[in-house]
Amino acid sequence: MTLRHLTIFLCVCDEGNMTAAGAKLYIAQPSVSQAIRELEKHYNVKLFERLGRKLFITLAGQKLITYARHIVHLSQEAEEAMAGIHHNGVIRIGASVTVGTCILNDIIVKFNKHNPRAKIIASVNNTKIIEGMLLLDELDIGLVEGKVHSQSIVSLAFMDDELVLVTGISHPFTQMTRVELADIDNIEFIVREEGSGTRELFESVMASKDLNWKISGVYNNAETIKNFIAAGLGISVMSRLAVDKEVQRNELAIVEIEGMSFKRQFSIIHHKNKFIVPVLADLIEVCLGYP
Repeated sequence: MTLRHLTIFLCVCDEGNMTAAGAKLYIAQPSVSQAIRELEKHYNVKLFERLGRKLFITLAGQKLITYARHIVHLSQEAEEAMAGIHHNGVIRIGASVTVGTCILNDIIVKFNKHNPRAKIIASVNNTKIIEGMLLLDELDIGLVEGKVHSQSIVSLAFMDDELVLVTGISHPFTQMTRVELADIDNIEFIVREEGSGTRELFESVMASKDLNWKISGVYNNAETIKNFIAAGLGISVMSRLAVDKEVQRNELAIVEIEGMSFKRQFSIIHHKNKFIVPVLADLIEVCLGYP
């Protein structure tokens, strides 16, 4: 088994058939088929099933994908490191929406002060998608507010956060010192999409208090939710960090809930097999020391 075998295998997975993979790699289709047969013989498993004219990856093939992507990417990292020995390299960082909106820019600025030659490529999405990108080796590190569920991901808490009930300034709740649990039972909330750490925590805490709720809207970013709340079109539970500026400008209001809190921690996550190069270790240190 060689790096060439794994590269061909991944290309077949990505392209969906051996002919397309051969064309992309500039090799003949029989050579692609031979490489796959040699891999299957080496591991004594079937990697693909052919049903009609379609190629389907087997469970064994799916398991090999994660390892193959990491091996190939590590090889690419080694090539880049040797070719650019005097440079600090590239870091692919993913952040969930709250982290990306509220603190990611500060973290990058702090990091760049000590690593001016490093390049950061950032992606912002929900926790579930960031976790999936790490498993596919499409990111080096993630900063998320939600829980990760794969045993292949290492998680390290670096900052406390709290969700709060957010309303428009003219909402009836703002006339109360605080609301009771009964006041928020069976009412409508604007929520984040499935896969969001904010959504997961909100649902978990509401269920722990045996409270029912209804959806008045589902949006995948904090700015849209805040705009709807400010317009009097609903209420939501959001990170205090995400609404601090609007509350100070008297555009939104935070209402305390008696007997309920939504506490969580932001986490640094990466694949357990990820090799932590010095520049990546520096970024982790910046996160651990934030703010």
